[in-house]
Amino acid sequence: MIIKRNIIDSLYDEFNRREISILLGARQVGRTFLLNKLKEKAVSKKLRVRSYNLEIPADIIKFNKPDVDIFEELTRDVDILFIDEFHYLENASKLFKAIYDSKKRVKIFASGSSSIEIHKHLKESLAGRRLVSRIYPLSYDEFLQRGATKKSFETYLLYGGLPGLIHHNKKEEKIRLLNEILETYIQKDIKSLIKEENIRAFNTLLYLLAENQGSVTALSNLASDVGLTAKTINNHLSILEQTYILFPLYSYAKNIGNELKKSKKYYFYDLGIRNVLLKDFSPINQRNDAGVLNESFIFLQLQNRLKPNMELKFWRNKQGDEIDFVILINRKPFLIEVKTNINRLEIPTAMKTFIKKYPETMGGVVFSNNIKGKLEFLNKSIVFMSHNKINEFIDEFVSSN
Repeated sequence: MIIKRNIIDSLYDEFNRREISILLGARQVGRTFLLNKLKEKAVSKKLRVRSYNLEIPADIIKFNKPDVDIFEELTRDVDILFIDEFHYLENASKLFKAIYDSKKRVKIFASGSSSIEIHKHLKESLAGRRLVSRIYPLSYDEFLQRGATKKSFETYLLYGGLPGLIHHNKKEEKIRLLNEILETYIQKDIKSLIKEENIRAFNTLLYLLAENQGSVTALSNLASDVGLTAKTINNHLSILEQTYILFPLYSYAKNIGNELKKSKKYYFYDLGIRNVLLKDFSPINQRNDAGVLNESFIFLQLQNRLKPNMELKFWRNKQGDEIDFVILINRKPFLIEVKTNINRLEIPTAMKTFIKKYPETMGGVVFSNNIKGKLEFLNKSIVFMSHNKINEFIDEFVSSN
């Protein structure tokens, strides 16, 4: 079935922008699908198009010629270029810059897996000439386009939102595909970025990060457990971030001595990838990490829909009070707590502590499986709702800010 991605309309709007439109994201998140939808739209508008997929040998061979000849081929009798997996193209940013700066009015849409080199070139060569969109796995509201059932929420928590999985109904098929995606990432992306002898340690790091997802992670502890230096671990974490496999979450602090200022949490970009790393697809009611899955689910839905005026953090003080997520909206905090089940309608102590310290707090929401309602504390509204209502929260609150 065809899923309409939330980002597609804003990408359509970029037809009228001269900047190079670049779609970045991990493997199998739907970048190629989006490029194909954009190409269909361009054809329907009677625009002249040309497309390349640089993972196809016949296409990459076409670029095995001097830059001048490549430039002429790409800009002759065409309105829009579509280049998939552009990171395989040597001097891609130099070529894009030349096309943008020329008198040719050729629009470029390009997609690729992010890497350290790509980031470097995009920033240095294409500053002011690019529009970058980050492509994520299916959000929960996109996932529900396939049809909502009583099992939809648990299915998403277990297998995640990678688009290719919607074509498979059997558990074994989903797990096989997730394993293949993970193996391809290691074989194609990671082996080109780290030393061969570090691959085993890198895999151990992936497992530890999955096991400790959502927990405050100390670099020194990871280095000790993996058997690498803290510097190497930090480099590996940077690679994971820049290939959009891992999202860091930083702590919120405002010059108060008893808060953790430099701590980080990490979340994998997809719940299915996290679970395949752990080799655990047990039903939610049989898992000790159900709370982690619920918290990760909320994080991923928020991360997917953040606006430029928003930032996502967590908060913890040295007394052990903790807020799962703090959304900063125009620098004003809004609090989010994620519980599995709670006993009664009651504002968490950590929320009260935070609001007292930061009276500019806009309010908060507590997600759980079993309690709905609303309470007030120091004129701040705290709403209680179920995890699978996150779409309503995003539509009503995040979208309005």
